[in-house]
Amino acid sequence: MKSKALEERIPAHLRDTENGWFAFSTRARVIVYNKSAVKAEDVQNYEDLAKPALKGKVCSRSGAHPYNLSLMAALIAHLGEAKAEEWAKGVVANFARAPKGGDTDQIKAVAAGECGVAISNSYYLARLMRSEKADDRKVVDAIGIVWPNQKGVGTHINISGGGMLKTAPNKEAAVKFLEYLASDDAQRYFADGNNEWPAVTGVKVKNPALDAMGSFKPDTLPIATLAKNAALAQKIYDRAGWR
Repeated sequence: MKSKALEERIPAHLRDTENGWFAFSTRARVIVYNKSAVKAEDVQNYEDLAKPALKGKVCSRSGAHPYNLSLMAALIAHLGEAKAEEWAKGVVANFARAPKGGDTDQIKAVAAGECGVAISNSYYLARLMRSEKADDRKVVDAIGIVWPNQKGVGTHINISGGGMLKTAPNKEAAVKFLEYLASDDAQRYFADGNNEWPAVTGVKVKNPALDAMGSFKPDTLPIATLAKNAALAQKIYDRAGWR
């Protein structure tokens, strides 16, 4: 699929030109830590999660989940396959328990002291921060948030995106719909609907939770690279025992 409008609106690293995929919103993969058990300065980078000092303190969801596959795909690109696998084995050695549940479960486990640190997508945190439930407020009060790798490549991001099938029966309408998703109004709907950031540069959203988290430097690794490394990422997790 070709669209001049989408290529002008969506940053180059947030589109896969070869396969016709475009990101319409982004979310960050942040480090969450228990403020009573772990110091923020000890978990400033994803690589820190593999350090022996965190033995028995790391919680995670399954290594087969797309969020973790995407992060591993990025680490492969930045560190190379061997070092990425070494990292995965180090994190597995630091597990407080076997991987289970979703990102919200990891956050709550950190807050409860079941583990000291975990990785989560930012919008799960934003949901808890915007919740009026007393239990959710207690969770937020017990944890701290780190934007990883700010002195290096930046914090890994995942996307919500879309494309068009080659067999699409209404190609013209499909392209128009995707172009609409890149408009200012649709970007706000897309981002606000799930506490994310617009993919289009310059579109502003008012979200108290995201504002409270502050600004950060995102990793600008092309999403096409992440897709190409996904299969290898799964093999590495399997070899490391990250089930």
